[in-house]
Amino acid sequence: MTRSLLAADALLPGGWAKDVLLTWNDAGELAQVQAGAQAGQGAAVARGPVIPGMPNLHSHAFQRGFAGLTEHRAGEQDSFWSWRTLMYRFAARLGPEHMEAIATWLYAEMLEAGYTSVCEFQYVHHQADGRAYADDATLSLALLRAATKVGIGFTLLPVLYQTSGFGGLAPNEGQRRFIRTTDSMLGLLESLKPACDAQGARLGLAPHSLRAVPPDALRNAVAGLGAMDPSAPIHIHIAEQTKEVDDCLAWSGQRPVEWLLDHAPVDARWCLVHATHMNDAEYQRGAASGAVAGLCPTTEANLGDGIFDFAKWRGHGGAWGVGSDSHATVNAAEELLMLEYSQRFASRQRNVGATAAQPHVATALTLAAVQGGAQAAARPVAGLAVGQRADFVVLDAQHLALQGLSAPDMLSAHVFASHRTSAIDAAWVGGRERVSAGRHALHDDAAQGFVAARSQLLKD
Repeated sequence: MTRSLLAADALLPGGWAKDVLLTWNDAGELAQVQAGAQAGQGAAVARGPVIPGMPNLHSHAFQRGFAGLTEHRAGEQDSFWSWRTLMYRFAARLGPEHMEAIATWLYAEMLEAGYTSVCEFQYVHHQADGRAYADDATLSLALLRAATKVGIGFTLLPVLYQTSGFGGLAPNEGQRRFIRTTDSMLGLLESLKPACDAQGARLGLAPHSLRAVPPDALRNAVAGLGAMDPSAPIHIHIAEQTKEVDDCLAWSGQRPVEWLLDHAPVDARWCLVHATHMNDAEYQRGAASGAVAGLCPTTEANLGDGIFDFAKWRGHGGAWGVGSDSHATVNAAEELLMLEYSQRFASRQRNVGATAAQPHVATALTLAAVQGGAQAAARPVAGLAVGQRADFVVLDAQHLALQGLSAPDMLSAHVFASHRTSAIDAAWVGGRERVSAGRHALHDDAAQGFVAARSQLLKD
């Protein structure tokens, strides 16, 4: 059985098209994308312009539980590092039921906010005292269950974490739930593969960072993953803060991205998360490697990380996508807005994200972020094209900010002039409508579960 939707306007990989018929098969893959189609073909009719669903390429689900709770001064000068201390305290209390409840609400939020798939960078593995659960995959399986319930596309990236700093520094007490050997990580991947395959999720690996994974462990883990699945995605935090760059220079004489490119087989499988602080050579070499830059503009702003040089990366032909990371904001359009505005701050120019082919900033950024996000997710979610998943979002043409505008201007208004989630009418994943009239079917129940879990975690 196939299903279909007719859109008066749809954003295809090559740009906007009129009267587009989308048809998909039982597997949820697009079998036909036909512009200039006629009405009356038995298809449902979209209530507004259709845009590709955005892949969220970087998520720490549990951190949604303390979003907003670190916005007070904890020291003379707050930074990522003081925020991390507060995050460790929250993570220390987390149990499997909390993880699942928080993730269920978060993933429903994502769908309501324009994300149709997510890459989960999962580094809380063990019990509060650092001992393994009887089932080593307990917390990863909680995330898989949440994704299944909500119906969001999923890439699971268990995190390898071994040290607290460059040069093999011993982990601290706040990191004991994260630590595992390289062999135990490869064993975890083997045990998770059947569950991921059963629900159509993709499995990869996330070496946490160069400061948390020594060179031998990085080499052996990447080789072990390649033996299991040569095309599996690999994500790594890198060059997020200037202190990380300074510490890497002191340890190795090289900057983080420079060291990684010289010592690891970086290619299109890799996602360089943040990569905020690079020099000219790193921008050029990183882009040439084929890796995706994983930009998380609202988190990078929230943590005071700094500003990625988007124009330089794009000038070298670099691929990129967006993620909500710590989930201070859960909104695909908000990430694009923050990316564009950060570049305007830095360059004192407007419409930085536009291209010669796509002069509308929102259109240009959406198309590029979908492509890069799909590459990072290692899933066929690269837009409205035959063979890709039927993952798409319908904008609300009756929303006051969008009403009466052309389709490109509606998308611009969605990103720059609406409340952003409120201008979304529907979200479809694999050909199934998961959000209708702006709400997920589990919205109320998932919200209640989230509030209960957070309240329990915050009890003294």
